[in-house]
Amino acid sequence: MKATQSKGGMVVAGLLLAILTASMDNTIVSTAMGTIVGELGGLDKFVWVTSAYMVAEMAGMPIFGKLSDMYGRKRFFVFGMILFMLGSILCGTAGSIVELSIYRAIQGIGGGALVPIAFTIMFDALPPEQRGKLMGMFGAVFGMSSIFGPLLGAYLTDHLQWQWIFYINLPLGLISLLLVASSYKESPQHAKQRIDWAGAITLVGAVVCLMFGLELGGKFYAWDSLPIIGLFAGFAVLAVLFLIAESRAAEPIIAFRMFRSRLYASSNVIALLSGAGFIAASVYIPIYIQGVLGGTATNSGLVLLPMMLGTVVTATGGGIVMNRMSYRSIMISTLVLLVAGLALLSTLTADSSRLIVTLYMVLVGLGIGASFSVLTNAAIHTLSVRERGAGTATLNFLRSLGMTLGITIFGIVQSHSLTRKLTESFSGGDSAAALPPDLDLSDPHALLAQSTRAHIPAHALDTITSGLSSSIAQIFAWGLIPAALALVAAFAMSREKMDPQAESEAYAAAH
Repeated sequence: MKATQSKGGMVVAGLLLAILTASMDNTIVSTAMGTIVGELGGLDKFVWVTSAYMVAEMAGMPIFGKLSDMYGRKRFFVFGMILFMLGSILCGTAGSIVELSIYRAIQGIGGGALVPIAFTIMFDALPPEQRGKLMGMFGAVFGMSSIFGPLLGAYLTDHLQWQWIFYINLPLGLISLLLVASSYKESPQHAKQRIDWAGAITLVGAVVCLMFGLELGGKFYAWDSLPIIGLFAGFAVLAVLFLIAESRAAEPIIAFRMFRSRLYASSNVIALLSGAGFIAASVYIPIYIQGVLGGTATNSGLVLLPMMLGTVVTATGGGIVMNRMSYRSIMISTLVLLVAGLALLSTLTADSSRLIVTLYMVLVGLGIGASFSVLTNAAIHTLSVRERGAGTATLNFLRSLGMTLGITIFGIVQSHSLTRKLTESFSGGDSAAALPPDLDLSDPHALLAQSTRAHIPAHALDTITSGLSSSIAQIFAWGLIPAALALVAAFAMSREKMDPQAESEAYAAAH
């Protein structure tokens, strides 16, 4: 028994490391991009470094989830980790932005296998009585990666070299690989099925078109330009073809029959919408702290710690009480806090205190935490063991899609709002003449640089601070929409809760 528990502990440690490294790689590059572009050049192509990883990861999630159901979790976890580490090595050797973007895509393919399969292995490898607590831990790590990524990226870039933001994955990945490969004994029962090539190709194509349309629109091309319209048209066509392919495939990548379960469908909708609401706070609170309250860029990631602490509390707590409360009750009670937190954040002004912001952040963290742990359990509750990989992968895919759409849409709204307010304030006269000639009033990041702000007169800086505060508060108000819709979806959930006895029987049958 002790040996079994020891092996279970090693599997958990390996999976936690895998989730941390793969999900953190979405954000770790952001703080190092200035240094990378300065060394490699390619300022006009730097967006591809982030986009390549996100596109490859999101496209891979449902595909690898399905393949793990068909041919086994372990082999695809090992494949994903090896590919992720290979991509990390290549990224560190890149000599140009184009090379780095290609290598990031290789990394992203590996990451697309790691995250959903790690969650699924946890369900397969651990007895039911341990899952609730450990699922909370998994959810907390997944949520905290959004903070540790930028912090670690900034530290490694400042004290070593930017290449180490990729090389750090090697020891972490190797430890994870050894722990899982040596300790996880997988059930040999897998259903060999035909691969849905039509679904895989159209899904990847649709995701690529959508992601690049969102990433390039408004930055490198106008939203009404031919390339962006073409990308969105390509997404629409490929999405329709994907739906047709999935409805005809014997074993589709994303089985629509899973969505016939009310619990599964509502869990996926909540993941999509709550991810969009949460990202509004994650992205714009640091900008508010730095640009309005006068925080520094160096510790901009640290300002999210109160929110992440709240996330840990409900991610862990939600996992623990899943066998005593219904998934529905847990999600309703926590999503109410998310809605309240975003509503309070929308009232912020340039005069709000740091304490008030911190309290509101804690509410948002408490409101989102359970979604990282409880929703995964809820989603697979009605699925058979052979569908859990696809079910988990689809949920993570939709959560990532919600966050990506949120970042893009909120960025457009905030930029237009800020530009309008500041253009009206500096429409002429002495105020406009006082501004640096190359200052971009539509870019909040340009307005945060201390070197820039030092050359702006106090009265003009007050106007900018007020406009920035107002535009960010407006984003929090917009974030209320998906958060409130997620709460409505929670009321639509059925009233199941985790059944330890049924799970124990399924676990015993598989082992």
